[in-house]
Amino acid sequence: MKIKLFLIFLLFSFHSFPQDAKFDSLTTNGIKQIYNIQFADAEKTFRTLIADYPQHPAGRFFLAMIDWWRILLDIDNESLDDLFYQKLEDVIFQCDEILKKDNSNVDALFFKGGAIGFRGRLRAVRESWLKAADDGREALPIVERAAKLNPKNQDVQLGFGIYNYYASVIPDQFPLVKPLMMFFPSGDKMKGIEQLKNTAFNGKYAKYEAQYFLMTLNFQYENNAFEADTYAKMLTTQFPNNPNFERWMGRIAVRKGEGSRYFKIFSEVFTKCEAKKFGYNKVAEREAVYYLGLYYKTANKADSAIFWFEKSLHTSLELDKDETSGFQINTVLYLGMMYDAINQREKAVSCYNQILDLKEFGSSKELAKQYLEKPFRN
Repeated sequence: MKIKLFLIFLLFSFHSFPQDAKFDSLTTNGIKQIYNIQFADAEKTFRTLIADYPQHPAGRFFLAMIDWWRILLDIDNESLDDLFYQKLEDVIFQCDEILKKDNSNVDALFFKGGAIGFRGRLRAVRESWLKAADDGREALPIVERAAKLNPKNQDVQLGFGIYNYYASVIPDQFPLVKPLMMFFPSGDKMKGIEQLKNTAFNGKYAKYEAQYFLMTLNFQYENNAFEADTYAKMLTTQFPNNPNFERWMGRIAVRKGEGSRYFKIFSEVFTKCEAKKFGYNKVAEREAVYYLGLYYKTANKADSAIFWFEKSLHTSLELDKDETSGFQINTVLYLGMMYDAINQREKAVSCYNQILDLKEFGSSKELAKQYLEKPFRN
């Protein structure tokens, strides 16, 4: 839920860049390097941008975005939070210095609004709701002012599209958020989708982010896996070694019931994890082996399913330090079912009893009780 809720605080938007071929090339290449998870290369690129354009906030802002993507690769790891916040504060400070001399500087307004928006985004992920709401309230008028100063920029529609969509959808699905929304204008779902599509197909620098949000909102809220898949394919074609995009495409294939396709996708993810390809960490590995187990479970191949589910359980036990994940709970339940399928009743009962000791996830306890009374059969 927290991953979904932070989206209402995302008021991030890209600015109008100077008409300078070198600036444009550095920025474009650096953004692609971030999405390609080439963080060392991206850092070199944006440090060059800072050296060549020291008065412009873009370099410092995108340095912070490298840390944002590091955080996204392992969202439950908070070790990079303070560094990320500090880099955003550096961006805000530089923008404020520019605005003291020119209070209508579009670049400074956009990057200040973007930095505050991302600060609120992480605070929402960490469930610091009041601070996140304050950031959202502070960022919105800054971004709106910048948009009025440069209304022709297609990229600016990203922030407003995200806001319009999620401000409309989130309060109805999550009533706890409604009190926070009193601080914000009402949203417009259809307008938000059109704004995001405009940026996704016509934007220059923000198109990948727009494609990302169209993929996720169609999967999570619109229940349109086919539309989500359109953007997943676009992103994975452009950035084939981005584990987040690859895993999203796999989830979408699961939702669509495309067994052979998601088996292929998650097999590739697992192979990259085994090869220790940068960005393919334990989080990616756990998801990959879980879905490989699910594929074999669905195919009624219990022995193979057990092999992968045992890997999934082992990785979950490594990762789940403070809270038991849904991956772990489902894995234990499915292991019990697969042990029943090969007539290893004692092991199956042990798994079902473990489920009763864990938190509820979906219908986990109900199913465990059912299979304790009567063994699972394919």
